[in-house]
Amino acid sequence: MSDTPISDSTPHNVADLGMRIRMIERELHAANSIIRQQQLLDEENLRLQDRIKRLEEAGDKMEAWLRDERLDAVQHTVSKWNKAKEDKP
Repeated sequence: MSDTPISDSTPHNVADLGMRIRMIERELHAANSIIRQQQLLDEENLRLQDRIKRLEEAGDKMEAWLRDERLDAVQHTVSKWNKAKEDKP
């Protein structure tokens, strides 16, 4: 089997070869675009995984803090948190 089956199967005139090259370039460009999109998705996935990890760590710290604090301090903090959420733009 040939290592250039596409060009072997194309008639050997310059116009046909030129058209075939253009088609292959378009396919290459489309494949590169898909690869880049996948790379961007992979990067976003890593960022989101890192954010989830940070949120879990913060939640663990809050849980530990809440276990150590008096109930009135906890209620005050929860009240401030709920107010802050309501006040967001």
